[in-house]
Amino acid sequence: MKVRSIAVGQLTLGGGGPLFLIGGPCVIEDAGMVLEVAQELKAVCAGLGIPYVFKASYDKANRTSIGSYRGPGLAAGLKILADVRAKVGVPILSDVHSEAEAVAAGEVLDIIQIPAFLSRQTDILVAAARTGKVVNVKKGQFASPADMVHVVGKLRDAGCEDILLTDRGASFGYGNLVSDMRAIPIMRETHCPVVYDATHSVQMPGGAGATSSGDRRFVPFLSRAAVAAGADGVFMEIHPDPACAKSDGPNQVPLAKARPLLESLVAVRAAILPHLTGLVPL
Repeated sequence: MKVRSIAVGQLTLGGGGPLFLIGGPCVIEDAGMVLEVAQELKAVCAGLGIPYVFKASYDKANRTSIGSYRGPGLAAGLKILADVRAKVGVPILSDVHSEAEAVAAGEVLDIIQIPAFLSRQTDILVAAARTGKVVNVKKGQFASPADMVHVVGKLRDAGCEDILLTDRGASFGYGNLVSDMRAIPIMRETHCPVVYDATHSVQMPGGAGATSSGDRRFVPFLSRAAVAAGADGVFMEIHPDPACAKSDGPNQVPLAKARPLLESLVAVRAAILPHLTGLVPL
């Protein structure tokens, strides 16, 4: 099955090429920290031959508690992200939460991300598509992978062909998620590159009362399984010190552990790439 290749700056994502990484801290905590993470991950990915896109949220609009840290906000956050691109030389991605945000963010970001909870919202999808930027849609925890064909249809109808689809697990009762690896080949049937969100998939929404919890121990197992199932890229939230992170600490990957984990994923990708096909009768 032919999956589209997508140009993002000097990078090519998908199209049967190497595994790519979308990675960075969950939320912008300060400008120095995001630069540190971007620089280190760029060096790691360059050494492994992995295209790298930097990710951090300027606003975490769906925090469990009203008192939780959300980030620096749209204007300040986009300025910090633009500075990362200028100083580190990597494409930048962040998530938007309204049509107006999509328009503003489209002036700065290389990839606009639609959060999972908003993945069915037609107006925000259309606004993101009309920016002319690459759009990454997180599959809703409530949606089946087959439903994403309709999301892709909305984006294409609005003029966007450069689309990434990201799986982040499905709701499994209260406060837990489960990853169904069938989602990867099903979503690849849209011919869009498919990404696996390895860190949000181990999240436990609301699992710590006023905040979400998670278990990063399972990130290597699930990410290797997703790459073996055909994921074109992986999405990971990566932090220098997850225990001190202001958001999603329990499921973020420590920056010092990123290289060996990515090395294992590159090996899996190399083994599986010659065998990747569409869904065919057996």
